[in-house]
Amino acid sequence: MRKLAGVICALALSGIVGAPAQSSRHAYVSGAAAARLLAAHNRERARVGVAPLRWDPALAAAAASYGPTLARIGGLRHSPRADRRGERENLWMGTRGAYSPEQMVGNWVAEKAYYRNGQFPNVSRTGNWADVAHYTQVIWRGTTHVGCAIYPARNWDYLICRYSPPGNVDGRQAI
Repeated sequence: MRKLAGVICALALSGIVGAPAQSSRHAYVSGAAAARLLAAHNRERARVGVAPLRWDPALAAAAASYGPTLARIGGLRHSPRADRRGERENLWMGTRGAYSPEQMVGNWVAEKAYYRNGQFPNVSRTGNWADVAHYTQVIWRGTTHVGCAIYPARNWDYLICRYSPPGNVDGRQAI
């Protein structure tokens, strides 16, 4: 059943079929929500003069497959890098049904307040790169593709976005 849900999710993310109902416990992003998530990323990239990202259904399917794990954990923990070679991952969690796709991505973009241009990991005004790591991945110049999924759990929505090529590379500039 999970494999079938992943296929349905990948098709929904590519706009081929509609998304499962929100009452479903499967990760999903409708064509409209996928477009909104992509636009939220690309608005910030345009603000800093970086080329727009393109939607990648394979990345979206990979993101969707991680939703059940987050729900089981009941919090945020990145998937093992060995399971997502050539990808980076941004995670977000909020009260189920309370946030729009723009607000979800907006939480990552809000980290811009602590960002300073420099070579990664020396990119945070706080001295802690983790305070801006979601933001730097959103704007990373070398990243060209993104795919996301929203997993609705009992009380929480989990947003998982996967990026390729990966950003947040030590010794490199974000933009």
